[in-house]
Amino acid sequence: MIDFIVWVFTNFAMAPYNLAIALMSPGSWLDWSNNESLVRFIYYGASVEFFFVVFTAFLVITLIGAIWKRQMLWTMVRAFEAIANGVGRTVAWVGLIMVLQQVMIVFLQRIFQVPGLELGPLGISFSQDLSWFAEELKLYNAMIVCLCVSYTFVQGGHVRVDLFYSGMRHRAKRIIDMGGALLFMLPTTVLTYLYAWFFMWRHLVVPNPAASSELDRMIMQARVLRWNVETIGFSPNGFNAYFIFKVLLVIFCVMVFVHALAVFWRAFLEYVEGEESTDKYRDLDPQDAETQALHAAGH
Repeated sequence: MIDFIVWVFTNFAMAPYNLAIALMSPGSWLDWSNNESLVRFIYYGASVEFFFVVFTAFLVITLIGAIWKRQMLWTMVRAFEAIANGVGRTVAWVGLIMVLQQVMIVFLQRIFQVPGLELGPLGISFSQDLSWFAEELKLYNAMIVCLCVSYTFVQGGHVRVDLFYSGMRHRAKRIIDMGGALLFMLPTTVLTYLYAWFFMWRHLVVPNPAASSELDRMIMQARVLRWNVETIGFSPNGFNAYFIFKVLLVIFCVMVFVHALAVFWRAFLEYVEGEESTDKYRDLDPQDAETQALHAAGH
């Protein structure tokens, strides 16, 4: 137990140093023309060092905001929610593209009996079987799920089974929100990210990196490292860019993690400032704002 405590505090103490080293030498992990830099990026992207850098930054920002400058936390909340809203409102249009593409596929297959489709914008020819475009619809679904999840959370659109929460007092709700973000959202997202990170890279490069690999071992393998992007489909003429799903999984984890911080900070600020601060600065869609106003008036 003592060894674990010492290990935790050592990593907290080293976090500012590790961050400074990374910022002062970006070429050592961002210059992907050099295999050793790419290996370092893969390793540190889901490393203990990176975790403690992020966690230390979260603690420092929270303490500064709680003790000295509360408006700084509101700025962080507004920025993170603006990112969620911006990405979500943009990607939501993919739903329309998905419907139009499905209608196009049905017309071409059933009415015109066309086996494939060739697109050539700006002189670039892109030809695929219709089954490729049909399977690509899965990608649109994945984009909506992964990239609109935080947006839906900001708008209060997720389905909830509420047995006790709605009847609680304001401060009790905020305590539950803080506990939920800190004990459930953040740990679950971190664990998913640790799996998703190396799962993604195993479908992008060879030799396949592993979560248990040491940095020295990975650097030794850097001389034989090469890109090997997954292009295998489930059918001979089907969609063959499934590596994008792995990338989306990582982005999903990052967005949920960032929004979990926003949820925690918003709940803390609303707890401190009282009931009048509920939904302060929250950028709701017009219909959601109207619905919440009617709901509040009913109470």
